[in-house]
Amino acid sequence: MSRRMSERRTNAGRRADAAIVGGGVVGAACALALAQQGLQVTLIEHAEAPAWQSTDADPRVYAFAPDNAALFESIGVWAAVRDARAHPYRRMRVWDAAGGDELRFDADAFAVKQLGWIVEHALLQDRLWAALRQSSVIMRCPASVVALEQDEEGATLELDDGLRVEARIAIAADGGRSTLRELAGIGTKTEDYGQRGVVAYVATERSHEDTAWQRFLSTGPLAFLPCAAWPDAAHVSSIVWTLPDAEAMRIVALDDAAFAEELTRAFASRLGDVRPLSKRIAFPLRRQLADAYVSGRVLAIGDAAHVVHPLAGQGVNLGLRDVSALRDAIASAQARRADWAAPHRLARWARARRSDATASAHAFSAINRMFSNDDVAATLLRGPALGLVGRLAPLNRALWRHAAGV
Repeated sequence: MSRRMSERRTNAGRRADAAIVGGGVVGAACALALAQQGLQVTLIEHAEAPAWQSTDADPRVYAFAPDNAALFESIGVWAAVRDARAHPYRRMRVWDAAGGDELRFDADAFAVKQLGWIVEHALLQDRLWAALRQSSVIMRCPASVVALEQDEEGATLELDDGLRVEARIAIAADGGRSTLRELAGIGTKTEDYGQRGVVAYVATERSHEDTAWQRFLSTGPLAFLPCAAWPDAAHVSSIVWTLPDAEAMRIVALDDAAFAEELTRAFASRLGDVRPLSKRIAFPLRRQLADAYVSGRVLAIGDAAHVVHPLAGQGVNLGLRDVSALRDAIASAQARRADWAAPHRLARWARARRSDATASAHAFSAINRMFSNDDVAATLLRGPALGLVGRLAPLNRALWRHAAGV
């Protein structure tokens, strides 16, 4: 632990405006955003984020949307992320293995430089924590929440080291298995997809053309996301391959030669032969939605509020939109010299964010069900449907604007 963090751990006794539990990408961004609004913020995290190394690429990547790049710009973090290793993508191509037309998105058609960026999880977290160490945010790390008390005035969190943190609001940003959400009595509804996402880095024979590619197979979608070149590979992509549980584990267990052969075939050699560059990891996929985003003085954001299918790359983007909406609601109240933590304002924020995230989660599930099967009727409809969306310019633009948050 850094000396600065150790010093801050002794800085107890004053009531915070916001206590945030969870120092991942969403929680750390929330801490910086609220501190920027002049709030006294305490961030509680059980383990310090590991340092990002440029020589060790994190297989967990995000298709980072423009609105969240703007959020990171506003909290002084985006330049450090972009200049390290954020690879822009200018096009998207989506098609079905059974045939039909492609769905295309092009930056030129939308008069923008890029549709978004492919960014590593570890890089985002590293740069956020570097900013936290220079901010007014009080860090409690390592520490975990073990108990919660709340009343109309605020919440009190008891930590595993015996410290009690008082705050006007407490924010659960501690992931899909959130302790704080559970302590607040917020339930969840979960659907196990029976699928796993296999992630890895690969080199391809042909250039990725700064394009995010996604092919729908009867077993689930396969995405190739463009990345910066490696010293030993000119054309590098991060793959996200959705497969049934047993099939995913079989793919992970293959040797590199067999994996390369199966992956090249599954992608129909769109970018030529594929060569593995990293180990493969499979993580279970599920949809999980919190029954409420606010309970008393406790708010839920990010994966603590919503876990969605990765096929549209919207997981972290939805979480960061929770942050932006909360920051904007607080700023609006401050401009009116009103109570930013008034229950009706928190409830209004919760309604808007729950509506957006729930609609998105169910839409992703419906797309996954429609495309991850070999039903004859669905197969006949899928290709023409993608082509139709691609040809209808207003609908095409509307879909991109929603995904981009603009």
